[in-house]
Amino acid sequence: MSGARLPPPVIPRNFYAAGLNYLAHIEWANSRGASHKVPAQPDIGYRSAAALIGSGDDIVIPADSPGPVEYEGELVAVIGKQARNVSEDRALDCVRGYTLGNDISERTWQKTDRTLWRAKSADTFKPMGPRIVSGIDPMNQVIEVRVNGRIVSSYNTKGMIFSVARYIERMSRYVTLWPDDVIWFGCDGPTEPALKDGDLVEVVNEAIGTLANRVRKES
Repeated sequence: MSGARLPPPVIPRNFYAAGLNYLAHIEWANSRGASHKVPAQPDIGYRSAAALIGSGDDIVIPADSPGPVEYEGELVAVIGKQARNVSEDRALDCVRGYTLGNDISERTWQKTDRTLWRAKSADTFKPMGPRIVSGIDPMNQVIEVRVNGRIVSSYNTKGMIFSVARYIERMSRYVTLWPDDVIWFGCDGPTEPALKDGDLVEVVNEAIGTLANRVRKES
């Protein structure tokens, strides 16, 4: 396991997730039978803060999960000050810093749960950490995922369809962003192989560090 057991670096008032924000991830999902269109504007979803765990905690797959259960290593923005109707060129001023998230996803449930409540927000399905880092360019970060030490995903955040600033600008037209709110920005490319009992999954960024979690299948 990389590093010690740590709590999530923040417990958000609101937990937002961008979802589809990279072309290669959309293309990969569609190759598996999905029918996603490239979004015309930055739309946001919600996740449950109750699903958050920190680095070193176990990801627990429910006993009745048919699978596959897959990782999605993502950049996360942590809001630092209240923001409403913020312009795109000033949007990053309201960001306290950035951390990493692993958007664990139960793909069978994702097809059947209308609100994705189990598929995306089952207990332990949202590892986040290990720390919050400021002063980095959110649009030029390499996010890497390793399973049992093997690199299974690597991409640069410059591939986002809509930038961090663009998301914040549009969101703040309609909802007030509050300190400690978090926004997860999606992942790029495939998210295979499926996770299984005993796997160690790590989300890695040079500036932020390593978010590491062991996978456990509930008996």
